[in-house]
Amino acid sequence: EKPPLAKIDSIARNTVSSNRIFRDFQIVKSLNNNIKTEIAPDAATCPQCLQETLNPLSRWYNYPFTNCTHCGPRLSIVKAIPYDRTNTSMASFKMCPECDREYQDVENRRFHAQPIACPNCGPVVWLEGSGVKGQKEAIDLAVNLILEGKIIAIKGLGGIHLACDATNEGAVNRLRQGKKRYDKPFALMARDIGVIGEYCEVSEGEIVLLNSTAAPIVLLQKKVRSEIATQVSPNLDSLGFMLPYTPLHHLILKQLDRPIVLTSANISDEPQCIDNEEARNKLNSIADYLLLHNREIVNRLDDSVVRVVAGKVQTLRRARGYAPETFKLPPGFDSAPDILAMGSQLKNTFCLLKEGKAILSQHLGDLENIAAMDAYKKTLKLYLNLFDRQPEVIAIDRHSEYLSSRFGQEIAETKKLKLETIQHHHAHIAACAIENQISRDSAPILGVALDGLGFGENGQIWGGEFLLADYRNYQRLATFKPVPMIGGEKAIYQPWRNTYAHLRSAFNWEEIQEKYKDLAIIQFLEKQPLAILDRLIEKGINSPYASSCGRLFDAVAAAIGICRSQCSYEGQAAIEIETLALNNSEEIQPYSFTIDKLQEGNILCIDPRSMWKDLLKDLQQNLSQEIISAKFHLGLAKAIVAVINKLFSEHHIDNQKVALTGGVFQNRILLQQVTADLEKAEIIVLTHSKTPANDGSLSLGQAAIAAARNM
Repeated sequence: EKPPLAKIDSIARNTVSSNRIFRDFQIVKSLNNNIKTEIAPDAATCPQCLQETLNPLSRWYNYPFTNCTHCGPRLSIVKAIPYDRTNTSMASFKMCPECDREYQDVENRRFHAQPIACPNCGPVVWLEGSGVKGQKEAIDLAVNLILEGKIIAIKGLGGIHLACDATNEGAVNRLRQGKKRYDKPFALMARDIGVIGEYCEVSEGEIVLLNSTAAPIVLLQKKVRSEIATQVSPNLDSLGFMLPYTPLHHLILKQLDRPIVLTSANISDEPQCIDNEEARNKLNSIADYLLLHNREIVNRLDDSVVRVVAGKVQTLRRARGYAPETFKLPPGFDSAPDILAMGSQLKNTFCLLKEGKAILSQHLGDLENIAAMDAYKKTLKLYLNLFDRQPEVIAIDRHSEYLSSRFGQEIAETKKLKLETIQHHHAHIAACAIENQISRDSAPILGVALDGLGFGENGQIWGGEFLLADYRNYQRLATFKPVPMIGGEKAIYQPWRNTYAHLRSAFNWEEIQEKYKDLAIIQFLEKQPLAILDRLIEKGINSPYASSCGRLFDAVAAAIGICRSQCSYEGQAAIEIETLALNNSEEIQPYSFTIDKLQEGNILCIDPRSMWKDLLKDLQQNLSQEIISAKFHLGLAKAIVAVINKLFSEHHIDNQKVALTGGVFQNRILLQQVTADLEKAEIIVLTHSKTPANDGSLSLGQAAIAAARNM
């Protein structure tokens, strides 16, 4: 009969010989001892608080900040431990007599609810520049302005969002231009499941997620006919929906029979705004009005993103509603030293490990932006203070140019701490193993880590790796055929570079030009400065060879006309060809891949040469993008399974488990097909659910490896 937000880690019983009778229950002032208190994630408005907010007879009627011990802000407002009101951004709001009475009443659900507030003593909301007075009037006007096609900045729980009518093409396009976010899909919020059901297919499992206390964005299958503006989710067959998770959102959405776009208030690649003054300075060119409040957001929290794949929850971004919930580590890690793992460059998180538990931070974004790096440092400092962590070991990615790695080195040098450098794909596999409770002393498992890129050995770029790994060491058993990343990072955002690199690597380019001169991709490539690119490759200038599975997806996408010239966000090409493959309804024969030996290291290698040969023929036959995409996906899945089976046979691997990890395994088709084929062979498949398969869980794997090596 625990409270809704409580979590039972263990139950300890002690026999008391005394005959003393206890007649009351007290929560007494916290002592300054070792901090073991955990902080609960922020939680969506509970049914009781929502009922009070909408009830004209309640003293919380139309109040945008109604909360209790079952819901409301937690991590977003806390400044220090213990989690008492004085250590939160609610400290400046003195409780009125009625709130104080409920706060002290042990039988009341607001007993010791630190953010307790009401219209008489709590935070207030206003619509800046509107001239209206009163919170209800401000909210009502904001709703009307949205219906008129205006863009409104709304300060919420863990950050400020930009909102507009999701059915208004003009408003959505204006929002895209203002944010400089030209293609990446926008999140949506709707009043209830009924409204969402008008635009998307919604399963029972997805309804559970939408209604959960975490209230994440859930990716849903878009209905064929939809009034949602096409620019909300261009070229994709899914929409990301969430339900209102604060009383303010409920008060806005209850007046709307259509969804709104609710996307982070920032310029693309910058952190989400959380401060009122920052919003005034940065959002005046995007938002027409600002709906702000005076409760400080201490800790920035993006909305979490999840979806259901084959009945299993898959986390794509872990933030509000989930962080900072701790992970109990599997057996063998109880005596590990305190670890701080710094994470990756993209989709960054950091991880604190102590006493057999890991605290994974919320999603902190891409650290290439100065503001994002500053936010990363600020959040790390807050966590170290909140959870009283004094790390003995710092774990970083092997890529020395990652800003997180540089910062970790700086901390280790300044505090004279041990530094552990962790290979990127080994960390991916370790994170998957931790989530699946693989013990520290378990026999090595085969991990398949597919992503865009990560530093391998001897300065090589890896991205399609088959590693036999435990928590301490790994052995590389197979990979994808390395091809040049022409222009380095430019290859991530200009997919045609990968197409040329693959075709040039597989064939004689002059023969390809002659044989396929009528194909659009060949004509496009002939207009590029190929002689210069060839010299870059030959001289090894900014064109490192990479075994990247992610770049193979980009190459195929560009070949069939998807994001050929440019991607506006990382992974766009791969996501769009996945959508095409899902839309294919015809029977297909998968493309073939060659399994060969890589001369360097004498390990197995997936060579796509035969796939390219068949794909070019299909382009000549004018096969649809949907069919070609489906043949590529299915062929790649079959090749991955074939390599796994071959490795089990050749290396006599005892542990019949395979970990599938890395951002490429967020691809639904690939994940489901590989999983199904392996399970038919009675191989146990380990995947991610609570943590992302992408770099969002990398710090968890780094921490586990560093711990295992230092015990």
